[in-house]
Amino acid sequence: MVAVVDCPTCSAKVEWREENAHRPFCSARCKQIDLGAWAEEKYKIPGAPPEEEQDLDGTAH
Repeated sequence: MVAVVDCPTCSAKVEWREENAHRPFCSARCKQIDLGAWAEEKYKIPGAPPEEEQDLDGTAH
């Protein structure tokens, strides 16, 4: 039995097969749309902001 997932971009049904080079996306277009959303910082991973950034020598800025 082959797993079927929803394309993260357009929600089309996609068979999870090794032959599908775009999985979990339905097409190269949907894959590019998702990549563009990451590049435009439309997706965010929740978490607390860092208190203060430090250089490699340990000095804060």
